[in-house]
Amino acid sequence: MDLAFAQHFAEEWAAAWNSRDLEQVLAHFTDDVVFTSPRIVHFLADPSGEVRGKDALRAYWTKGLQHLPDLHFTVEDVRASIDTVVINYRNERGQAVAEVLTFRGGLVCRGLGAYGPEM
Repeated sequence: MDLAFAQHFAEEWAAAWNSRDLEQVLAHFTDDVVFTSPRIVHFLADPSGEVRGKDALRAYWTKGLQHLPDLHFTVEDVRASIDTVVINYRNERGQAVAEVLTFRGGLVCRGLGAYGPEM
C-alpha cells in the first residue's frame, strides 16, 4: 500500500459519502468486514460498538444517513501503512474524525471510526 493509493481511495470514499451513495461506499468493503465506532453505540444502541458483515454495516450506515441529512466529509489528511489507510476528516459539524481502514485483497476488511470533541 502506498500513499498514492491511500489518497485516491480517500477521494473516492469522500465523494461516495458526500453524494450519499451508500452502495458505492460499501463497494470498498469485504463481505466479512468488521467495523467499530462509538456511533454504533448511539445509532444501534449496541454497547459493543461493533458490526460484523457488510449487511450489518449497511444497516448501521443506513440508519446514520437517516439521522444525518446534512452529512458531509472534508478530507484533511491521509496516511498509509502496510495494509492500512488513515483518513482524517471533518464532518458536517466541523468535528474532527479519523477512519482507520485495514485492507485485504484491495478491500477494507476492518475499520474503526474515532471522533474528536463536538464543535
